[in-house]
Amino acid sequence: MGRKFGVSPLLIGLTIVALGTSLPELVINVFASIQGNTGLAIGNVLGSNIINTLLIIGVAAAIYPISMAGRKNTVNILFSLIAALVLLFMANCSFTSNNAFIITRLDAVVLIGLLGGFLYYSFFRGGATGQTTATQKPKEEKSLRATMLIVAGIAGLFLGGKWIVSGASLIATDLGISQTTVGLTIIAAATSLPELATSIIAAMKKNTDMAVGNAIGSNIFNILLVLGVSALIKPIAFDKALNQEIFILIASTLLILLFVKLDIGKTRKAISRLEGLLLIAAYIIYLVYTFI
Repeated sequence: MGRKFGVSPLLIGLTIVALGTSLPELVINVFASIQGNTGLAIGNVLGSNIINTLLIIGVAAAIYPISMAGRKNTVNILFSLIAALVLLFMANCSFTSNNAFIITRLDAVVLIGLLGGFLYYSFFRGGATGQTTATQKPKEEKSLRATMLIVAGIAGLFLGGKWIVSGASLIATDLGISQTTVGLTIIAAATSLPELATSIIAAMKKNTDMAVGNAIGSNIFNILLVLGVSALIKPIAFDKALNQEIFILIASTLLILLFVKLDIGKTRKAISRLEGLLLIAAYIIYLVYTFI
């Protein structure tokens, strides 16, 4: 479907696919915010983003090295880094009368506004679109089928994410785990399954632009859209202990940039299989540390 409109795989992964795979996080966070469970909401976003950066990109690179050549890839990772830094600033700057650390509705408007700027850059300033030749143009029937598959997939993500997370949350509550920890681990893992599946399939087809675009795009959507909508519904009280997760997310993003600049495994401007395995190992260490 993307070829019909001359849209590159990177842009498809960065926007359309990333938005679709971020829907479970959005659905869960909307329900959590309505119920006033803001710890679950922010834990879900941070946990999902750490999984995207370490586990999902790591697994995709371990299957097939991810080419990061071109300015657009670096710009997108930098935008993901900026989103994390903006969240760090908002969460730790108190402008309320009681000096509470809260992500306010005004912060939410800023986050959603930044998302609008990112989408504008991606579609109109990033040069990610191109011309499509007549031989590449799919038949109208195939386009309709692709549209129906996207709609069906989004509906499935909505229902599946809701059911999986509801069950995981009940089990974790029975075990006496805090809701924030549930969001960082069990719920984040459940809602990240679409991103993991999408990136694995893309990597197996050697479509590395789609694989990395999906993961990085989901990080951007999770902070700017999912957290923005959540805080718009109900301001999010921030536990400063979660600064640890934000710093881990920032460090992970910087690690991705470092791998791109290094030449491990003789893969210039790429995340090699060895680097992918290192990312997976880093996530396992983080997971063990979180539970211990």
